[in-house]
Amino acid sequence: MTTMTEASVREFKMPDVGEGLTEAEILKWYVQVGDTVTDGQVVCEVETAKAAVELPIPYDGVVRELRFPEGTTVDVGTSIIAVDVSGGAAPGETPAAPVQEEPAPVQEEAKPAAPARTPVLVGYGVSTSATKRRPRKGAEIPAQEASAAVQAELNGHAPGAVVESRPLAKPPVRKLAKDLGVDLATVTPSGPDGVITREDVHAAVAPAPAPQVQVAPPVVTPTYDSTRETRVPVKGVRKMTAAAMVGSAFTAPHVTEFVTVDVTRTMKLVEELKQDKDMEGLRVNPLLLIAKALLVAIKRNPDINASWDEAAQEIVLKHYVNLGIAAATPRGLIVPNIKDAHAKTLPQLAQSLGELVSTARDGKTSPGAMQGGTVTITNVGVFGIDTGTPILNPGESAILAVGTIKLQPWVHKGKVKPRQVTTLALSFDHRLVDGELGSKVLADVAAVLEQPRRLITWG
Repeated sequence: MTTMTEASVREFKMPDVGEGLTEAEILKWYVQVGDTVTDGQVVCEVETAKAAVELPIPYDGVVRELRFPEGTTVDVGTSIIAVDVSGGAAPGETPAAPVQEEPAPVQEEAKPAAPARTPVLVGYGVSTSATKRRPRKGAEIPAQEASAAVQAELNGHAPGAVVESRPLAKPPVRKLAKDLGVDLATVTPSGPDGVITREDVHAAVAPAPAPQVQVAPPVVTPTYDSTRETRVPVKGVRKMTAAAMVGSAFTAPHVTEFVTVDVTRTMKLVEELKQDKDMEGLRVNPLLLIAKALLVAIKRNPDINASWDEAAQEIVLKHYVNLGIAAATPRGLIVPNIKDAHAKTLPQLAQSLGELVSTARDGKTSPGAMQGGTVTITNVGVFGIDTGTPILNPGESAILAVGTIKLQPWVHKGKVKPRQVTTLALSFDHRLVDGELGSKVLADVAAVLEQPRRLITWG
């Protein structure tokens, strides 16, 4: 990859579009080499571990190079596009100075090294031959001569005698080896100066232990039939969701409680609100009233709206509700949240809920919209499912699952009648939410949905 050094070229680097993200995948380029771009123009769409995000360029200029093709995962801080700004400096950036090559230093011609001279006394020359002197009495014997002397002595020969080179051992050890049928040439000595000891001979007689052969486990190569199977790389939102769910499931002790409730009156209220002028143009559905019922239950039982701080060993009580709504998207499950949902009126809540769902379906949910949630609703009823045991969104203490709403035989005013019925499931973190608190919250949600006029008195 060629690095541009012209002063007019600016490098736009992959930003950190979320909290602590380290990489993002380039989904689509909206510009090509040679295109003119302006400050704030969206040049590409990238997918992080949390959402798909559009990136605007921070200066004007002409695209000189797209550093990576679509589908490439790039580390945060890596240059992804080069733009010629025609001499204009980018905000907060310093032009890259051209690299100037310094002239190589001139090396002096090497001079032949002078021959080493041996210092001598004045008037005397250097002797051309070495004088051999006989060793004085008591001088040290060279190592080779000493070894031969030791061998001769051990083998029963007089010092100075010429003997064959053979293993060093004392006569009793040799006799022992002969009696046991051990060839001393095959024995490994352990004594000083390489002398074979009695223990060495006995060790040579003892049978050597059988070598332990470690058998490697068989390598199992997974079979893959490309004509009948398709492999999909786990990355982006789906990868992040998988890691978060595993972490939550094996960190927070989950408890799930269930209640089946008659929501016939709630369904009638939904139809009435659709005709209300204050709700004109807004999305009105059962999920809206279920969200409002949960907010009322949290108001009556505020301790459910909390989180567990493992590092500090503290329970963090939240005095606000950022209501998360689980949304299924082509890139996987995401949970954006409505900020300060507790302070919104019903029309405001309906507007926020509609915007949240539309943005999620379009794949445009920002990372900030998925951060800071306190409690979540997941509506599995839209898939025709009665209910489930939802896993907590990381950092939250409760999640409410809503099942499908359908006609069922129900005892109403002493008679069995067809009524609109659904099943709710509340999972909560048992470290900070005990059975009593969880039960109260679930019972309050059910009570509001059964008698929605409680929204006026309780809300």
